[in-house]
Amino acid sequence: MKSIRDIYKIGKGPSSSHTMGPERAARLFKEKNPGADAFKVVLYGSLSATGVGHGTDRVLREVLAPVPTQIVFSQEELPGAHPNTMDFFALKNGTETSSMRVESIGGGDIRIPGKHDAESEDVYIEHSFAEIADFCKWRYIQTLSEYVELNEGPEIWDFLMEVWQVMKNAIDEGLKAEGVLPGGLNVQRKAKFLMEQSPEEQIPALLEFQKIAAYAYAVAEQNADNGTIVTAPTCGACGVLPAVLKYAQETRGYTDAQICRGLATAGVIGNLTKRNASISGAECGCQAEIGTACSMAAAALAELYGQNLDQVEYAAEVAMEHHLGLTCDPICGLVQIPCIERNAVAAMRAMNACNLSYFLTGSRNISYDMVCRAMHETGINLNHRFRETSEGGLAKLYNRRQSKR
Repeated sequence: MKSIRDIYKIGKGPSSSHTMGPERAARLFKEKNPGADAFKVVLYGSLSATGVGHGTDRVLREVLAPVPTQIVFSQEELPGAHPNTMDFFALKNGTETSSMRVESIGGGDIRIPGKHDAESEDVYIEHSFAEIADFCKWRYIQTLSEYVELNEGPEIWDFLMEVWQVMKNAIDEGLKAEGVLPGGLNVQRKAKFLMEQSPEEQIPALLEFQKIAAYAYAVAEQNADNGTIVTAPTCGACGVLPAVLKYAQETRGYTDAQICRGLATAGVIGNLTKRNASISGAECGCQAEIGTACSMAAAALAELYGQNLDQVEYAAEVAMEHHLGLTCDPICGLVQIPCIERNAVAAMRAMNACNLSYFLTGSRNISYDMVCRAMHETGINLNHRFRETSEGGLAKLYNRRQSKR
């Protein structure tokens, strides 16, 4: 299993698979072809269907500039290929000199079929939660954060501290911002409005929801506005984990160092899901993105609350189980509706999953490994219309409604 650094990537939104991944691929191809006088990039699958809304064409042209670049949105199906596949071509005097196929596999990561990525070797020997739990019990390791430090070294805390600072900045900036998000949907920013409300009844549960939702909206809106965020595990689901950690810190007084312990635990859950299932909406629907984010947040809270490994696992399992089958149908291909609101709902679900694990861990029948496999099987069997193509669900109905006006 890879380093948890692969889960947390600092960058600009709105999409880890449609913006960050293509940007990384374009930089790599440009470096390999310094003499090209023209580029062509062919986008397939989800990249083709929602590339404009996610800014894929924009970021490719920006990275490959000043060399003129042709972007082709192909309708061709590639059997066996990842839904986020793209072909790069370099040309010199009209003749093709080089080509490269790249898959944007989620979380800002890319894969070149047939090529071994020597830069991302395994850091963890264990490949399932069951294996991790057995190892921790054998070594008398009490928490997943200790397990992370053992494998990654103490320097991981400096990295996670930087991650946490960026997350907090995204919340702060998002809570101050106002106006309409770009893209043409006329979506108003709501984080500041949410935070400034004064409910007539000071009900604790309502006040808790208000803060957590405002924090989640703040980060998700920053992402939608091409702001700087941290993938957790993706751009589209980047608001869930920061929201619950910020609320936990404010209400329970955790230090930044303690919050980093929660981030370490969340990183393990994200890594397991990425390796054994998927964190790509184009591959497995939104359950792979927001479901994983909810599991990460629930596990992080369980770590902070001092729960044992079984309780941490149960928190993550409950969070994922109740996102199974969740579709990815962004309206107009933008990471706005239903994505922003979905971050807030998932943040509250993470709180509930963690609380449920406190009471019922001893009675559980489902492991995290099992629910992870179920998510993957569910995802790959979802109709492609519900896997980040904007061809089904809310996206389809919204377009139909708009066309009647």
